[in-house]
Parts: sequence; C-alpha cells; structure tokens
Amino acid sequence: MSSLTATSTRLLPLTKNRTDIVTTAGDGPLDPSTVSDEHLLFRIAAEDREALAILFRRHFRLVHWIARRILRNSAEAEDLAQDVFLRIARKCHLYNSAKGTARSWIVRATYYQALNRREYLEDRHYYTAVNVEGNGVEELAAPSANEYDHSGEAVFGRTRWLQMREVLTADQWEAIRMHFFEGCTFAEIGKKRNQAVANVRHHFYRGLDRLRKCVFQDELRDC
Repeated sequence: MSSLTATSTRLLPLTKNRTDIVTTAGDGPLDPSTVSDEHLLFRIAAEDREALAILFRRHFRLVHWIARRILRNSAEAEDLAQDVFLRIARKCHLYNSAKGTARSWIVRATYYQALNRREYLEDRHYYTAVNVEGNGVEELAAPSANEYDHSGEAVFGRTRWLQMREVLTADQWEAIRMHFFEGCTFAEIGKKRNQAVANVRHHFYRGLDRLRKCVFQDELRDC
C-alpha cells in the first residue's frame, strides 16, 4: 500500500474544512480556489496528500449525497464516501479525460461503489431487517421526475445519462429508479406498476447487472 493511501483515513476528516493555500512536494503550491479537478488527480497520482484533501473538501458533500440517497442510511453513506476517496487515491491513474470531466468520473465511481454496497446489504436482508424493526433506514424526500432527470444529466453528462437509460429495459429502469430514488420497496413498486414482487426483484437485479457491465464497469476496477 502506498504512503498516500495508508494515511488517507486520518487525512480526510481532519482536513475537510481547511481552505488555505497549501504547498506540497511536486510542482509547486496548490490554490484550492483555482486548481482543477484534473490537476488534482494528476498530483494525487504522485502521492500528493494535500491534493487529495482538496479534492475531498470539494466533492465530499456530493459523494455523500449520492451515497445517502442510494443506501438510505447516514452511517453507511459516511463510510462509503470515505471509501470512494480512498479508492480514488489508488485508482486515479485510470481517469481518462477523453471520457469526461474528473467530476463526472468521481460521480460515476461513487454510483458504482454505492450500487455494489447496496446489493451487498440487500443480499444480507439489511433493509428488510431494519424495516421490520421500524428503525435504521432513513427515508429521503423523493425528487420529481424532472428534477431527477436534470440532476442525472448534470452529474453524469447527457451522453452517459442517455447511455444508462438505453441499456435498461423500461421495467428495469423503473424498478431501479423507484427503489433507489423514491425509496419504494419491491412490494410498493409491484403495487404501483401492477407487477408481482418476484418480477420487480428480477427486473431490479438484472438492471443492476446491466449498469455494472455496460456503464460502470471501468470506473474503478481493480488492476
């Protein structure tokens, strides 16, 4: 493990609120108000801890918002947001500017990890267990369809957003959209769409597999 990733766990929360200009080993001082995300990734690849700290401060709220919306639990979202930046520190060399901005790459990586974590929790009946007990899962206000489409295009870019829509069937898209972004259970989706719960579950997991394979598979894959 590199010296950067080994110390990142304590680095990230301790430097989240700093906004001063910092000087690090590398090609000179970094001004958080002007340095680009792309240059930060370049410096992070050279194990620049302050570049990672700046990137963390700049995008933590967005990453946490995505994680919390998908996982519907603040503690899980906090852990996942930390993990996203630790993986970025290890995988920043995979970023390809020809495929979009650094911000969109970070967002796609966040969705990829959040989707994997969501499936992990689903497989272990986490959401069923906490719902039965009546606590543990946080319900988030669902955005309108127009707001959701707009925010999706804003964070993914229109091309990638349309790609996500195109790789899914209508049933798969609605199952994922309603479950992740409206907080509906499979039973609620089935009732609203007049489908059996087993069919909704099938569409949901088939859709997740297609998103991973067709859209998100290259974001932060292991080397």
